[in-house]
Order: sequence, then C-alpha cells, then structure tokens
Amino acid sequence: MSSANQIKQSALKTIALESEAIESLQSSINQDFIDTVEMIYNLKGRVIVTGIGKSALIAAKIVATFNSTGTSSVFLHAADAIHGDLGIVGKDDLVIAISKSGETPEIKVLLPLIKANGNTVVAIVGNKDSYLAKQADKILNTEVKQEACPNNLAPTSSTTAQLVMGDALAVSLVKLRGFSSKDFARIHPGGALGKRLYMRVADLFVNNQVPKVKTDETMQNVIIEISSKMLGATAVIDDGKLVGIITDGDLRRAFQNHENLRELKAADIMTKNPRSIDEENLVVDALTLMRENNITQLPVLKKQKYVGVIHLHDILKEGII
Repeated sequence: MSSANQIKQSALKTIALESEAIESLQSSINQDFIDTVEMIYNLKGRVIVTGIGKSALIAAKIVATFNSTGTSSVFLHAADAIHGDLGIVGKDDLVIAISKSGETPEIKVLLPLIKANGNTVVAIVGNKDSYLAKQADKILNTEVKQEACPNNLAPTSSTTAQLVMGDALAVSLVKLRGFSSKDFARIHPGGALGKRLYMRVADLFVNNQVPKVKTDETMQNVIIEISSKMLGATAVIDDGKLVGIITDGDLRRAFQNHENLRELKAADIMTKNPRSIDEENLVVDALTLMRENNITQLPVLKKQKYVGVIHLHDILKEGII
C-alpha cells in the first residue's frame, strides 16, 4: 500500500472510531444527565470543571463553552487543586470531574476533599466501576470501545466523547435558559462575531456623507452629487421623504438610452421605492438585504426619514461577511 493510501486509510479509521464513540453517547443521555443539567440550571454557585492530562484540556474547553453560553464556570487543574488551588471551590459550587480511567492519583486525592466540603460531584468518566464513578453523585458515561490511536493508548476517541458530552450539557443549558443571540452578543463583544451580533447600521453610516437630490434636479446636479459624495449613489427626496435612488448603474443606463440628457430630471431615471433600512437595524441585516437584492448601497432611515447611506464597503471594512 502506498504512503498516500496509508495516510488516507488511517485518517478514515480515526474518523470512524471517533464517530462510533460519539454515537455510543446516546445511551448516556439518561436521568443522571437530565439531573445534572437541572442542577446546574438551578445552581447558586459556579460549575468547577477539573481533570488531569488530556482530560484537563477538555475540561478547559468545556469551561470556555459554558462561560460563552451563560453558565458561570471555572477550570481547576486537578494537580493544582491539591497544591493550593482547592480554595477556588465555593460551598455552592458543583464540581464536574473528567477522567477516562477514573483512577488517576490526583483525582483520588481531590475527591474526598471536595466531598467533605459538601459539593455535588458529577463524573464524566469512561469507567463506571472506577473510584471516580463510585464517589460521584451523578455519572455521565463516556466509555469508548477503542481509542483511534493504533496502539489504543493516546486519548483520542475518549477525549472526543468527553468533549461532546460537555457540549451536550452546554447546549441543553442554552435551551433551558432561553439564551438568545442578544445574550451571546453581550459576552462576545470582540471580533467579527461580536460585530455581527451588536453593531447597528447607525454605528457605520454616520461616517459617510449624505447624498441627496430633489426629484426635479438636473442630470448635471445628479452626477455632481454622486461624484462628490463618493458612495456610488444618491437618494432622491420629495418633501423630505425618500422616493427613489440613483446609482452609477442608473446613470450608465441613462447615457445608453437617452440622446439628450439635458432633458432628464432625477425622477426620470431613479429607481422608485428603493430598498432601505432603519438605523437601529443590525449591520448584518443590511448585509443580508444587500445580498438578497444584489445591491451595494442602502438608504438609511430614522423614524421614516432619510438620514444617509450605508455601503457594502463599510461593512466589509469591519470584517462582517
């Protein structure tokens, strides 16, 4: 077998084994799982997630997911816990301990201390007969038949199962809390993701000039307005209300279809009743409207009155795509 085929077959086997590990988790979505979600939902304190080795890495990721979806959580490395960091755990906290074997020395030292403090312990564990499973109040079974590692040693399928179990808890809590996109935006203010969730049209269009002409404006004035305001378009206003828009494309079509441009007025070439957006709408809504209608500018309204234009380039500069 060629090296290319070996690589491909190894990768496919890894995916198959880890998919099987995930599939087997369905039987673990039982009463203990439901009880765990409800306990976390009603928790006065925080969720403390602990582990050692690769399980500690999974614990840290679960904590990140919890915190980003409205469940206050803290990562506690099991080795650090027994060397002073146990003070992190408060009396109202729930502890999730993650381990494949459930027999790691650090976990064995840590559990009696947590239990003596009166904290509820939930085990995400791959061995139901282990020390961890027997000490836990609730068991979330992540047993796997085989690691994807060819030697059945390196945590692969088992850590995948742990990770998915953590996601199942987090998403169940999202549903139970009614955690909305606005809640998500509140704790994700940074980066393109945050901007998609909180940036309003009003935050962008105010940096642009405000192109506008009246319905009886000459073609010369229309061209000057579009060129000087550098947005590739101008709104057409009648009695203070938006009645149309003229774009560079409209100008080109006017040149193609009319011999005497001096006879034309803004109302003759404008697109009537153009798409528009309120300044309080999200920028991502403006982007969607542009894409759906194959346009690059949108007139912006404030209390039904025209106040400016938002351009596709404004949105792209913010990294919102």
